[in-house]
Amino acid sequence: MRSRDGSSSFLLSVPSLILLLTLSINAKEYLISYRYVVKDATLYSEKLYISDAMKKCIGTLKKPLLLETNGNTSIRDIISKNPNKFIDYIHKLGLDVNHKEITANLQNTSTTIMTLKTTCFKVDFNDNFVKIRPIK
Repeated sequence: MRSRDGSSSFLLSVPSLILLLTLSINAKEYLISYRYVVKDATLYSEKLYISDAMKKCIGTLKKPLLLETNGNTSIRDIISKNPNKFIDYIHKLGLDVNHKEITANLQNTSTTIMTLKTTCFKVDFNDNFVKIRPIK
């Protein structure tokens, strides 16, 4: 409401500020990287690294991945319950592939390493699902 001198009341802008803060509280940013190693056509190791972003990530948001949470707010737990969907999603983002093949004494050995470089993801939690979007 405006006073007689034309200035507006501070109290009216506080509810809108609180609404904006509550909408952004559920959104968090994480740094995620992934490494997948195959030796001689056998899975050797698979590692997924997740850490909180120390500073705000800058870039544009890409296509989201939606996963069910069932009230869970731990990104590690959510991904561990839906590993195939998440791995398929990051494969579509693009992985660096390094392949080496060596033949010694008529014996062939090969090693393939697929890596998702450390990427910032914005994660929006809801009661029933989580929206995971890479920032590039």
